[in-house]
Parts: sequence; C-alpha cells; structure tokens
Amino acid sequence: MTSTVPALGTRTAEGSTLQAVLLDMDGTLVDTEGFWWDVEVEVFAALGHPLDDSWRHVVVGGPMTRSAGFLIEATGADITLAELTVLLNEGFEDRIGRTLPLMPGAARLLAELHEQAVPTALVSASHRRIIDRVLTVLGPHHFALSVAGDEVSRTKPFPDPYLLAAAGLGAAPARCAVVEDTSTGVAAAEAAGCRVVAVPSVAPIAPAEGRTVVTSLEEVDLAFLRGLMTEMR
Repeated sequence: MTSTVPALGTRTAEGSTLQAVLLDMDGTLVDTEGFWWDVEVEVFAALGHPLDDSWRHVVVGGPMTRSAGFLIEATGADITLAELTVLLNEGFEDRIGRTLPLMPGAARLLAELHEQAVPTALVSASHRRIIDRVLTVLGPHHFALSVAGDEVSRTKPFPDPYLLAAAGLGAAPARCAVVEDTSTGVAAAEAAGCRVVAVPSVAPIAPAEGRTVVTSLEEVDLAFLRGLMTEMR
C-alpha cells in the first residue's frame, strides 16, 4: 500500500468510538518471532559466527535493516546488509512454507472483527513478500489493507506505518486500537497516538498510560477494544 503519511498535527480525536483496529503480524497473530531468530542463528552459523542468545531481545520486533545491521556489526560477519536480507527472507519463507501456527485467540479475534465489519489493517515491519505469504493463512478478507515495512520510508518504531494505516481506513489514530507484541511496535503505535494493547511474546512490556498489557489474545475481543475508547472520555 502506498499513501501520504498525514502530518502529526492532523491527529485529532473524534467522538469516543472505536473507528479501526490495527494489528501487528509476527508474534501477535502468527507465532513466528522464534522463526526469525532461528533463521538468523542458522544463517550466521553458516557464516561461522554463533549468535549470543541475549541478542534476541535486541533484534525482536524491529525492521530487518536494524536487526540485520546489528547482527553484522556484533559478529563482524563478512556479508553486506543487502545479501543478509535476502538470506533471512528466504530462510523465513521456507519456514512458514512448512508450518505457520497462529497465536492463541488470533483466529477468533479476526473472525469477530470481520463479522462485525470493523475496519481492520495488518501493520508489519516484515517485507511485502512475507506479508503476502502470511495473508494466505490469515485470510486476506480479514483486512481492508496491509502495510509492509518496505513500503514506508520509516518503519517501526516510527509512527509512519500506523499513521498510514489509519489514514487508509479513514480513521483518527486516537480512535484506533493497536495490538502489538514488542516494545518496538508499541513505541510506533503510541507515537502515532493510538490506544495500544500489548501482548508480549519474547520480552516483557510494562503497562503505561494509554497502554494495556495482557498475557494472550484470548483476553482480547471487540468489547474489550471498544472499552479502550470508553476509557478516554
């Protein structure tokens, strides 16, 4: 999807109703955060560089350019960012081609939003080629639009992807509920002015003003998301 990101000054609240739901993908709807790390470990092992498990929390949830760049610098591997990006995407595509488990509660939440005609967008730092593969499992009919990390000049943790998704749905960011699993995604959604539900997958996320933390998507339904807007009155 391509569009113009609205100026931050245009982010105004209109009423107190839920206008749209914006959903992250990896680790939120599909249980793939571990896939990315496994692929990174395999690729760097082939290059002769073991990865420190503590780095997993550094690279989770961010854009590939940041994650891959960090790993190249940390290991000193003799590979360019462009070359590594290709290897990581290919390895990930191979993994999801074999299995793609949904997070608990994801199918039920998507079905409810669709049945109730709630405008819904998929907003991910993953590249378009990856998103399109995952959409075949999630069901493209569940989303009015999707925003990929390689379709914006600044992806998460910047607000651009969420501002773009809200604009595409004709919704005020302040009236959008975002569901995210990483601190990077939460930062992006909050910078856009959205209400955030955090469902931590790899690293913990602390509650904060305007942010609700739950342990599973099984705790999230349409009534729950509408309640977030009611709290703003």
